[in-house]
Amino acid sequence: MFSVEKEKIKPIISVAVDESKEVFRSTLRNLREPFIFLKKQDQLFAYAALNKQLQMKLEKEDFSQELLNEYTKPIDSICCLSEHISFTDLFQIIGEPFAIIRSEDGSPQGYISREDVLAELFKQENKSVDLLKILLTSIPMGIFVLDKERHIINCNESGLKMIKSTADKVLNSPAEKIFSGEHLNNVFSTGKTLLNHLEFTNGVGVLVDYSPIVGYDLRVEGAVIVVQDLPMVEEMAMEIEYIKDLNKDLNAILSSIYDEILVVNAKGELIRYSENIIQDFWQVDLQELIGKNVLELEDQGLFTPSVTRLVIEKKKKVSVVQETKSGRKILAVGNPVFNEKNELDRIIVASRDITETTRLKSELQEMKKISEQYKKELDNFKSKDRFLKKLIYCSPKMEKIMNQVQKIAEFSSTVLLNGESGVGKEVIAQAIHHLGSRSHKPFLKLNCGAIPENLLESELFGYAKGAFTGADKNGKDGYFKQADGGILFLDEIGEMPMHLQVKLLRVLQEQEVIPVGSTTPIKVNVQIVAATNKKLSKMVEEGTFREDLFYRLNVIPIQIPPLRERTEDISLLAFHFLQQLNEKYNRNYHLTPDAVNVLEFYSWPGNVRELQNIIERLVVTADHAAIDAEFVSQFLSLGYENKKMKPVITRVIPLQEAIDHVEEQLIMLAMKQYKTTTKAAKALGISQSSVSRKYQKILNDKNMTIEI
Repeated sequence: MFSVEKEKIKPIISVAVDESKEVFRSTLRNLREPFIFLKKQDQLFAYAALNKQLQMKLEKEDFSQELLNEYTKPIDSICCLSEHISFTDLFQIIGEPFAIIRSEDGSPQGYISREDVLAELFKQENKSVDLLKILLTSIPMGIFVLDKERHIINCNESGLKMIKSTADKVLNSPAEKIFSGEHLNNVFSTGKTLLNHLEFTNGVGVLVDYSPIVGYDLRVEGAVIVVQDLPMVEEMAMEIEYIKDLNKDLNAILSSIYDEILVVNAKGELIRYSENIIQDFWQVDLQELIGKNVLELEDQGLFTPSVTRLVIEKKKKVSVVQETKSGRKILAVGNPVFNEKNELDRIIVASRDITETTRLKSELQEMKKISEQYKKELDNFKSKDRFLKKLIYCSPKMEKIMNQVQKIAEFSSTVLLNGESGVGKEVIAQAIHHLGSRSHKPFLKLNCGAIPENLLESELFGYAKGAFTGADKNGKDGYFKQADGGILFLDEIGEMPMHLQVKLLRVLQEQEVIPVGSTTPIKVNVQIVAATNKKLSKMVEEGTFREDLFYRLNVIPIQIPPLRERTEDISLLAFHFLQQLNEKYNRNYHLTPDAVNVLEFYSWPGNVRELQNIIERLVVTADHAAIDAEFVSQFLSLGYENKKMKPVITRVIPLQEAIDHVEEQLIMLAMKQYKTTTKAAKALGISQSSVSRKYQKILNDKNMTIEI
């Protein structure tokens, strides 16, 4: 082990791959080292040598990171060393241009070039350091190196001990004095290796291998003689015996395997087989087929196709199902075995009778198809059921809208949802996502009126690294990028500022966004569903909304009617919200028929959202499980003028009957709320005598007594 001078450790000049061109140019301009290192997420991952070729290209051509990437190499192959280098480290660094020096905590301290390491090696006090001698000494066999004049120029201690000689007697002497001249002549003349020759040297028997040293011009420039003593040969003989025993064990294992195992050579000739054979398959004794080509059996029509032939043709593992003359099905798996030259040497064929298994598999596959079909239908039903819990309706108007939603959900057209606040525009947007081909992709919602104007742009389009003060240092993806492949629901689109309307129009036209602080467009595939409770056409006339954006959004307009225009849904929604609250709070509240009538009579200016809030208010404040009309009317009159409440008729009845019915309900509600005929008459806008007379008539018709 030796140490390197700290002056030889050069600094690592690195630059992040996501840096700008200006930073790259500045770094390269000021670089005085032969290497530049690249970082990704603060970790070194590649380097480039600043050779003349690269520098000339950088001077002639405009700089680009892609140009630099052509010359980069991964840093995984570079070894990491400490300041103290061992001899084994030398063999690691000798194939690379430099090595990275790490400090005690493991962080990169710098790098040292291969030339500096070798120079440091030769500057050490021990001038006799010889890498080749170190390598030869570590080999347990005897090694003798010969030059082209067949003189021994180097050897190791193991070889000297085996031939019982010394270095001064062996080095620079002709090899023929110790080893066979005939074998040496053969090696130098033919360039071939000679193995396992038993020779006697100085009265000692050794096993000798002769191997030529061939130069770049394919001429023999020397030779290496490998010597093994006889005890080592005896060990090899014992190893052969071990292999024989292992072969017996393998034969025993083969006989216990359920499958039929065949061993075939590269020509297709059968070498051996296991004891377990498939009955009525071969129709001959396999012993008679030893040494014969099994490919001929396919030509005879005994089975088809031949797995051996397929393995020979494809040179890879092959699995086939063979069919015999008797109709039996055999699964045959052929595995190729290659020699050291990567040539096909053996084919191992494992066969199994799967006739009965195939029949059962066919039945199982058929049952699996039916099961998958049922599962798919069940999943669809479950998915639809989960979604229907959010979407409750029975009115013809909503039925018509949902039919339209199911049609447009198959396309990616822009949809504009119009309707008063609280009618359920977001639920319709979710229905388009749920019923369409984008259901497995994101559904994101952005309220254009709830986010400050100075933040709305960055939320929509995202921002690049360092776009503005307080921004995330890594940048941020906008809603368009996050919703890629899915649907982006832009609620209250009428609140979007004019300068952002221009950018939104570009996204709809070009299908790409440019993050804040960046100039690089990003392609996106997003379906836009916009919603508003304002009349955008009127805003266009007033100049507060862009006309071109309006027409871009108004591709598929859907007008969602207010709750007062679909009275049929009021009771259904009321019962749905009430059931949800009962389940949530473990209660058992229910609405009486007259309470439902009161709910249907109300105009619901806040639409479905107001209905949901009223039902929750009733549940929270109710004293009894039965919620009646009188209790409901207390909440519906608060904060609203009676002039705004208009009765809605849901079916055609005689006009006089409808008038009498409405008049009766109004008088009964007024008397329950105000208790006196005077106050009730004032609220109804008629005389006190009319109220008294009509109220008395209603009670008489119902056989009731006045309670005032």
